[in-house]
Amino acid sequence: MLQRADLTMSSGPNPVFPEVSAALSAPVLYHYDPVFQERFRETERLIGQIFRTTSHEIILMQGEAVLGLEAAAKALVTAGTPVLNLVSGVYGKWFGYWLTDLGADLHQIEVPWDEAIDPAAVAAYLDANPAIRVCSVVHSETPSGTLNPVEAIGPICRERGVVTIVDCVSSLGGVELQAEAWQLDLLVAGPQKCLGGPVAMSLIAVSPQAWAAIDANADAPRGSFLSLLDWRDTWHRQGRFPFTPSVPDVHGVLAAAQLLLAEGLPAAQYRHERVARACRAGVRAMGLRIWAASDDICGASGTSIAVPDGLTDTVVREHIRTRYGVQLSVGDGAGNILRIGHAGHTARAIWMIAALAAVGQGMADMGADVRIDAGLEAAMHVLSTTDLARS
Repeated sequence: MLQRADLTMSSGPNPVFPEVSAALSAPVLYHYDPVFQERFRETERLIGQIFRTTSHEIILMQGEAVLGLEAAAKALVTAGTPVLNLVSGVYGKWFGYWLTDLGADLHQIEVPWDEAIDPAAVAAYLDANPAIRVCSVVHSETPSGTLNPVEAIGPICRERGVVTIVDCVSSLGGVELQAEAWQLDLLVAGPQKCLGGPVAMSLIAVSPQAWAAIDANADAPRGSFLSLLDWRDTWHRQGRFPFTPSVPDVHGVLAAAQLLLAEGLPAAQYRHERVARACRAGVRAMGLRIWAASDDICGASGTSIAVPDGLTDTVVREHIRTRYGVQLSVGDGAGNILRIGHAGHTARAIWMIAALAAVGQGMADMGADVRIDAGLEAAMHVLSTTDLARS
């Protein structure tokens, strides 16, 4: 019989904070109990703070973030809608498939999956194609371990009357993200990444500009589990849930949001970045290659490592789990990549060091030329020479 891993350092789901586990086991309340309704609204309020916005409406859809992303696509896109999809990895590519299925007039800017989108290219493309009304982009491409500059892309699109859809599933809470200041419109995140919460919810922020575009789309879903309009019109305006929410998951997300805000967003983001920086230093000192083309575009929620020639990501990952009890992620189609996740509760120095040691020894076991001691020393050096916390 298979045994669970001793340490899970995947891209998620990962172990949650103990307070979240406790909240998930709280008594299940009737969803119209005033106590639960108050908790639901408080969760919305805190998620709005994490998105850094007071102008966006927060929707908590009951389903993993893929549900929220599909809901976003259907809310804004119908047959013939001109859409610019920005592709720098697996999830950007997948979003393009949804847009095609909806009949969008699909335009794409695609870069190699170890690079990031150039905002100047976005501006030039929109200027050359003024009919485009929607632009979709992934903030944190989890398999590639890269970030796209949505802080620059948002204003470019807003200035041209283009509504943005932003996949920030693996960045919200661990990487700087300012929905309002960066002029981003429809953002979708998941609580199971940097928030260190449960899986089954989509955290969505909708700007006034996005609502105007959704209202203008006659094909935007209504009476559907994918309907953003149902959540706005029945819950926010009438106080009735369109569907029964998952009470335990709401409790868990509320606890995760409370913990994150008590820590402070800058401190949580710095914790993620500190661990990520140390991990990258360790990987390079071992003689391995970071997948991302440069540190400037590396995300903080995970480190993607190019697997040496002659080895495959699946075989290496399975060996590390079997021999050393450490569960990691594969590249999900982005390339021959092994991923160390460090998001939410797992963005901890000692856990990252354990995962890094397992990666080094696992590669060495399989014949790779790896300098394990040098890698661990480099990672520890970064940890020892950076501040422990930043408020």
